[in-house]
Amino acid sequence: MGNGGSRRGDSSSSSDSESKSSRVSRLRQKLHDYRQSHFHRRRRSSGLSSHLNSLSSADDFAGIALLTLIRAEMKFKDKWLACVSLGEQTFRTEISDNTDKPVWNSEKKLLLERNGPHVARISIFETNRVSKNNFIGYCEIDLLEFLDLDSDSDAHVFDLLDPSSNDMVVGNISLSCAIEDPFETEKNFARRILSVVDYDEDGTLSFSEFSDLVNGFGNQVLATKKEELFKAADTNGDGVVSMDELAALLAIQQEKEPLINSCPVCGEILQVADKLNTMIHLTLCFDEGTGNQVMTGGFLTDKQASYGWIFKLSEWAHYSSYNVGLKSGSSASHILVFDRRKKRLVEELIDGKIVLSMRALYQSNIGLRLMDKGAKEILQSISERQGKKMNSVESAEDIPKFLEFFKDQINMGEVKYPLQHFKTFNEFFIRELKPGARPIACMEHDDVAISAADSRLMAFKSAEDSLRLWIKGRKFSVHGLLGKDICPNAFVNGSIVIFRLAPQDYHRFHLPVSGVIEKFVDIPGSLYTVNPIAVNSKYCNVFTENKRTVSIISTTHFGKVAFIAIGATMVGSMTFLKKEGDFVKKGDEFGYFSFGGSTVICVFEEDSIQIDEDLLQNSERSLETLVSVGMQLGIARKKRAEMDLPKLENCVIGA
Repeated sequence: MGNGGSRRGDSSSSSDSESKSSRVSRLRQKLHDYRQSHFHRRRRSSGLSSHLNSLSSADDFAGIALLTLIRAEMKFKDKWLACVSLGEQTFRTEISDNTDKPVWNSEKKLLLERNGPHVARISIFETNRVSKNNFIGYCEIDLLEFLDLDSDSDAHVFDLLDPSSNDMVVGNISLSCAIEDPFETEKNFARRILSVVDYDEDGTLSFSEFSDLVNGFGNQVLATKKEELFKAADTNGDGVVSMDELAALLAIQQEKEPLINSCPVCGEILQVADKLNTMIHLTLCFDEGTGNQVMTGGFLTDKQASYGWIFKLSEWAHYSSYNVGLKSGSSASHILVFDRRKKRLVEELIDGKIVLSMRALYQSNIGLRLMDKGAKEILQSISERQGKKMNSVESAEDIPKFLEFFKDQINMGEVKYPLQHFKTFNEFFIRELKPGARPIACMEHDDVAISAADSRLMAFKSAEDSLRLWIKGRKFSVHGLLGKDICPNAFVNGSIVIFRLAPQDYHRFHLPVSGVIEKFVDIPGSLYTVNPIAVNSKYCNVFTENKRTVSIISTTHFGKVAFIAIGATMVGSMTFLKKEGDFVKKGDEFGYFSFGGSTVICVFEEDSIQIDEDLLQNSERSLETLVSVGMQLGIARKKRAEMDLPKLENCVIGA
């Protein structure tokens, strides 16, 4: 009997064990399903900060915003999709039916930070193209301001602007936005967790279900303390853990001894004792929305998200040339830069034929041999001929096509003169802006340096950093950059800031610091392109071989500053508006480049400037920062302890 009883007990124990094993397996399968679907959405943003970025501080947390794209009204019928871009993440809706009133009801939860990205760009594309969708309209919404709107309606209507003209409305879009406070964030996560392991669906967790939950999180240390944790969670002593009790346990336990070391959905390691970030991360990973269509994520820019079948093919093949950082080969055609003002990634537009020719010339042994056999002279000849062409009256016919290609990247509302004022393309290229179009940061404080150009900026504490992260030429050095007529010893270990101007940019450059111009030195040279494809090439040395003019500015706060204007392909002409001996103020117009892309480099003496941290952090990732003239660049280090520094919270980075 005893033996028989013992066998029945073994059988029961075995059955319980199998049942428990089965429940844990089902739990892990559910988590696996979450992980698979989530990974599919996030795969393409590998290596980037995303909606799961860590907050810098709890005070910066503004909440989790639920943004819903409801519907739009357009001026003609087509198939439409919409994209939402915020920071380094972009999401897209499904494609609507063939209509002029598309309905999406698509939503996405977004992390909002007071000092982080909070201006969302909504982009609308018509999708009647096979491989390329057409960008029709956009609006930009400050979500923090949107959430403060006092209205009885949940939805608000915003005008959609023509990307080539901010004055033209092409339709409107209806949006809603709501926010969760941190407590609701914790409860929502707890609710989702509970739904996964609440097998009998009674809205609470028994000890058995709670035990499976702890096992599912894979924390072996706390798995031995399940009974202790259950009693701690069951605050009312009713033998089950409710949603509120589970939320409280997860919040408190994460501060004491983390219950969750890694996210069960995406596998990301979670920071120890960081309750807020953990809850934000987990609630977004487990989010299932409200029943509306959830927008697809994992994109970096709206252009990438809008691609048609070609994009889908690259996704199917598990290949994408989209990423931030240093690129070469086929991926060099997609240059991503971080817009400092709007705090989001944008894609630089380059004509495909130009990309192919640059790759052939600058990233191959064949290209190197061509350069050795006269390509430099060819580039010089091309630049001279193109320069003459762009100064002809006939060249004015190219201005509308240029504006169409770079629509939404050139704001004609800032330009001093109307379009009909420009009689040649080059007159338009060196266009002036209206007074006040580029506010100067901390204007009265000469110990604050500013951006010298509308450009894509890279900033490095030293030449060594620039070589490690960006400049891949074989022989780059500060000595080579400044030339033999300038004694560069004071600059050798100094900070380097590179301002790369693209064709669509405002091509007048300004003084980054106040001081006296000591000298100008012209250095003859080649006219390689300044595109990263060439700068990152091991076959040429763009900055030390190109034609350039070096000016030395003597300042009170930064010592001497070397300002180098570098010519490039189709830029044979650099015009300066100041002369030796002039006293100049930061923000003053210094000169301009004629047609083409070009570059300005500033070299500061060692330990003379503390460059703004966001610029250095982006450069550490080999990510250029899109800046405008007048934005803050950095602060003088000289006698910092003795100086009455400006109250920088009152100084804007840029308008």
